[in-house]
Amino acid sequence: MKKQYLDSGRIVGTHGVKGEVRIEPWADSPEFLASFKTLYLDENGADKLKVRSRPHKNVTLCKIEGVDTIEAAERLRGKIVYIDRDDVKLGEGVHFVQDLLGLEARDIDSGEVYGTLTDVLRTGANDVYEITKNGKTYLVPVIPEVVRQIDTDNGFVLLAPMKGIFDDED
Repeated sequence: MKKQYLDSGRIVGTHGVKGEVRIEPWADSPEFLASFKTLYLDENGADKLKVRSRPHKNVTLCKIEGVDTIEAAERLRGKIVYIDRDDVKLGEGVHFVQDLLGLEARDIDSGEVYGTLTDVLRTGANDVYEITKNGKTYLVPVIPEVVRQIDTDNGFVLLAPMKGIFDDED
């Protein structure tokens, strides 16, 4: 089952003296995280925060309603912030990383299971899926020629791997 509230960053410090916090975004960008008007301090959505945010370099600066002093902001350092997946409209073929983790990686033709998707690495040109099986890690470029289908509802990703990705050396 997909998580409703997704961990999206960590409060790493304060900014100024009026209670703003600096959030290290775990999302695509500081701009993405700054687009939210509501963040949460727990994965169940119980601790709701009304916020005004803006991107600043590689962080998101966030003014939380009711947090008006540097001391109050400092008490939030280290806390994880969450977003509600219902507050996001993803484009076609775009997925939350958290929905990809744990997917079974299969060959599109033979159905052979290559392993489990354990991480998504951001490399700049394209993402790379880390597939793990029996303690061994394989790196798969996320390009249309290789990643043919992603089905988060049924728990798999279909691959047409390039030669050498899963070929074990003898």
